[in-house]
Amino acid sequence: MEKLFEDMRQSVIDGEEDLAAQLAGQALEEGIDPVMAMDEGFLKGISEAGRLYEEGEFFLPELVCAADAMKAALEILDVELKKNSAGAKNSGKVILATVQGDVHDIGKTIVGAMMTANGYEVHDLGADVPNEEVLRVAAEIQPDIIGLSALLTTTMEEQKNVIDMLSEKNMRDKVKVMVGGAPVSREWSSRIGADGYSDNAMDAVRLADSLMQ
Repeated sequence: MEKLFEDMRQSVIDGEEDLAAQLAGQALEEGIDPVMAMDEGFLKGISEAGRLYEEGEFFLPELVCAADAMKAALEILDVELKKNSAGAKNSGKVILATVQGDVHDIGKTIVGAMMTANGYEVHDLGADVPNEEVLRVAAEIQPDIIGLSALLTTTMEEQKNVIDMLSEKNMRDKVKVMVGGAPVSREWSSRIGADGYSDNAMDAVRLADSLMQ
């Protein structure tokens, strides 16, 4: 099993979409828990690719290829993740969105998969989501949690703007707001009045669990 996890990790680092999807399928055939496959295999690959990018060993094209391989694996595992959570007690209703002006969505997508696997009803609005759209959907489905991702320092401010708009619409006390993304910190979360911050998918699930208690 360790060899399979290592192959998963490497397939993401190498940006091998077809191989990543194939390995995800193999994991399901062998009865491996899809959450474990994500955590021990593919997530480690995307984390390593992110580290290589930060250190200047990877450039944007390599990072994009790694993200695409991650998504290819996730598409295969996502069906089983949702199936596993279908009969589980619903942990809560969550809206996820990458804020307006920001097109990065791999981290948010992974968070969504992990939350789904842990019994949450996840409504993923995608990337570059207008603030008004977040509020519209929130008013419509009345989620327990809104998760806002920002991968650029220039778009972080939109997390604050959404929180301010929720307050203006008298919706802030009805929903918890989680924030995350590469430039986001616990200090920033506190400063803008968010309810919590996480820097990876598994921590996001733990944070959501604590907010729901």
